[in-house]
Amino acid sequence: MDAYVVGDPDGLSPLQAEIRDAVARELHAQFALRADRLDLADLPEVAYQVTLRVVDLLGRRRP
Repeated sequence: MDAYVVGDPDGLSPLQAEIRDAVARELHAQFALRADRLDLADLPEVAYQVTLRVVDLLGRRRP
């Protein structure tokens, strides 16, 4: 069932909310590591780290 239909105010499924939270945590960590500044050259590494965080999240979910 769609999350929006069951009254979830942000309209995300539980999995989507977990992914959003994982991405936010990793972006927060990356900003902290880089003194609150991301250069264009940093984006591939940041994207890689975000991907690892999401892969880890999906790997911990039950099938």
